[in-house]
Amino acid sequence: MALDLANTIIFRQAPDRAQDRFSNSLEVARFACAAGIFRAGEWGSVNFIPPQSPSGHLNLIELREAINNLFRTAVLEGGFKAQYLSNFLRLASAVIGDSQNEQDFTLPPFAQHRELLLSAGAALSGLNLLDPARLSRIKICPNCHWLYLDESRNRSRRWCDMTVCGNRAKAKRHYDRKGRGHGL
Repeated sequence: MALDLANTIIFRQAPDRAQDRFSNSLEVARFACAAGIFRAGEWGSVNFIPPQSPSGHLNLIELREAINNLFRTAVLEGGFKAQYLSNFLRLASAVIGDSQNEQDFTLPPFAQHRELLLSAGAALSGLNLLDPARLSRIKICPNCHWLYLDESRNRSRRWCDMTVCGNRAKAKRHYDRKGRGHGL
């Protein structure tokens, strides 16, 4: 879920084309709902609660950027940069420490249905990714530049999603070969 949060900026690598899905607060609520559905394998039955205040929204954005900086740099440079790790841990600690109620903040998966703040879920998910075995599986899609977790058996997955980025890359290679073969 932490990587999904980092990927809520589309075209991050091209600032002139970048789109922040969270610039609309309704999208944050949709993301929280979708995270509960699509990350059930990671979390079990959880209802993620989106930020309820402007400051909560800003904290989520700050956490998103810390997650992106930490893991994108770790993939590109082969390890954590101290400043990014420190910033992520500080923000994760604040999110968990500022919780309004006394929750059991065990790492996922949870056995029973529960509610969890979206930012706390992202922080816990990010903490899970600090494990060297999981960190070694984080990759950057060569097509869309999103971060993704390669859970294939032999760690050979090349794209974040075969049906989107994988097909685009294969189609581009096909048309490049076909175009060169016909003198176009």
